[in-house]
Amino acid sequence: MTQLLQGKVTLVTGAGAGIGRASALAFSREGAKVVVSDINDAGGQETVKMIEANGGAAVFIHSDVAKAGDVERLIGGAVKKYGRLDCAFNNAGIEGALAPTHECTDENWDRIIATNLKGIWLCMRYELNQMLKQGGGVIVNMASVAGLIGFAGLPAYTASKHGVVGLTKTAALEFAAKNIRVNAVCPGVIHTEMIDRLTHKDPGQERAFTALEPMARMGNPEEIGEAAVWLCSPAASFVTGIALAVDGGYVAQ
Repeated sequence: MTQLLQGKVTLVTGAGAGIGRASALAFSREGAKVVVSDINDAGGQETVKMIEANGGAAVFIHSDVAKAGDVERLIGGAVKKYGRLDCAFNNAGIEGALAPTHECTDENWDRIIATNLKGIWLCMRYELNQMLKQGGGVIVNMASVAGLIGFAGLPAYTASKHGVVGLTKTAALEFAAKNIRVNAVCPGVIHTEMIDRLTHKDPGQERAFTALEPMARMGNPEEIGEAAVWLCSPAASFVTGIALAVDGGYVAQ
């Protein structure tokens, strides 16, 4: 069976756990060489081991996406290792503290915007420069249903994800004629460590989050990974500038 990304080089940030790890494994299954990045060295190295155990090729590079120097070294390291960068899934992000807008602290706001929005912009800046040099590529940015609608109690997170969607659309227009596609994926309620932190693993709170979904279940990290793979694949060759909701019908309500 033909693999969608055979021989391609793919970067996945925030790949030490959750959606990032599931996505890195999905890219590898489709034949890509994977550059795994995270601030969590142990988690990132474990993801590499999982890819290699399945016969894939991967390398881990530590990077804090909120720091320009780290991101520059990340993209440079990826190219040094594999010679090019065909696809990037800018997945790294944080949810921050749950509180209404008037109680959101300066520290919480700055940390979330630095990681979720500035971090994606920094990754795109260096990825786009590399993709221009080599004549093309594909970028997928991690947004959220909170980038499409409001989400009470997460003002900074929601603002950051709306920003990601706008940034994605802008870059897609800028590079549409340069063989570079840029899209975003917008997960709904996905059962990851982020959800566990928000619910504190309390069954009642978990049921409340599940009740938000018309499909009456949380999504799985693998379902987001498959969407990212599709957006990076030739099957999506005429798709750019979209914010793809993978949300069990959440925003259709």
